[in-house]
Formats: sequence, C-alpha cells, structure tokens
Amino acid sequence: AYDNMDHRAVNEAFVSDLLAAGVFDEGPVDPEADTSFVLDVGTGTGLIPVELCLRFEQCQVIAVDAATSMLEIARINVAIGLCEHRIQLQHVDGKQMEYDSDLFDGVMSNSWLHHLPDPGQGLSEMWRVCKPGGWLFSRDLLRPQTADEVERLVAQHAAQESAGNQQLLRQSLHAALTLDEVRQLASQLGLPPQCVEVTSDRHWTLVARKPPSQPS
Repeated sequence: AYDNMDHRAVNEAFVSDLLAAGVFDEGPVDPEADTSFVLDVGTGTGLIPVELCLRFEQCQVIAVDAATSMLEIARINVAIGLCEHRIQLQHVDGKQMEYDSDLFDGVMSNSWLHHLPDPGQGLSEMWRVCKPGGWLFSRDLLRPQTADEVERLVAQHAAQESAGNQQLLRQSLHAALTLDEVRQLASQLGLPPQCVEVTSDRHWTLVARKPPSQPS
C-alpha cells in the first residue's frame, strides 16, 4: 500500500533540496576518495536512493530498513532504476545500527523518525555514524496544531489515494513532531536550533554538518 502511494513529488523535492543544500559541494570527507558514501535510514521501498543516484553520479548509497517487506519492493525499484551497482540494501534497525561510529560521508532519512517510540534515539544514531566533516539531512512530517488541520492536509495531499492510504497519512501526521520538539532533540546533540526549519506545509528539515575532528 505504501509503495502504491504517489510519492514522486515528495521524493523529487527531497533530492532537489538535498542537492541545493550543498552537502556534496565539499566532496567526500576522505580527500583521496572521489565518491561520497551515503547512508539512507528507513529507506522504505528505496525510491529516494534511486532518485539521488540518477541525479548525482558521485555517490554510493547503503539503504537500510527494519522491514523485510519494504526491502523486497526496494530491490525491484533499484533494479528498475538500473542502480544495483550503486545502491546496497541492508536489513538494519536504524535505532540500533551495528555500524562503527564516524563511518559515512553523509546520512539521510525521510519520514522515518515519526515511526519511532523514541525519535531522539534514531536521530542520535544517525549522528553517531556520520563522519566528522560529514553531513546529516533528515526530513519528516510536521505535526499540525489541530485535528481540523490534519484533515485539511489529508484532503489536500491524498485526495486521490485510497481510504487506507489516506488513513496512513492521517496517522503519520498525528504521530509527527512539532518544530520545537525536533529542535529540542537537535539541541541534545549540540546542534543549533536554526538547523531545523519548516520547509513545506507539512514537513520540517534538519541540515547539519558534523564538526571536523581536531588534530591531536
């Protein structure tokens, strides 16, 4: 049902905004590398990594999800996009990743944190595996102030979807974080509040670069 929803505009906007944020401008953290290694957490059916690889050649993506059912569809989407040589799918729980700290040139996620009982844990894990000098780009839904506003957004953005898919969006909006809540989570990682901004009528976006390691 999730894969049948029309995410094209949202996915294209995510990648456009990621590229426009300039996170790739400085190149890979390793000066001897010519490819950025990116982790996509909560990749779902893998459409955003495909979109990124089609529009930016200098990256390789490890795309992870805790749901094997999502990854099965993601494998099909990656194959259709002819990106099997650049996207590696892995069954990983983003809340407790076994990757070493300071591993990836960049970490991204889209509409993943609102699914977690403790969103701060997920945000902290993404920050942990990001290299010093690397970047984090996370976008998720913004919780409306009223139930009426939820219904307005569902009607505006999911009118052509099935009743079941409309309910998925409705539940996600109710489960989402407010701007203040996200900024509080960011502050716990030492990030300034302005790194989190409202970027659409229903999304917030966090863009941050991890401070480089200090020479010993």
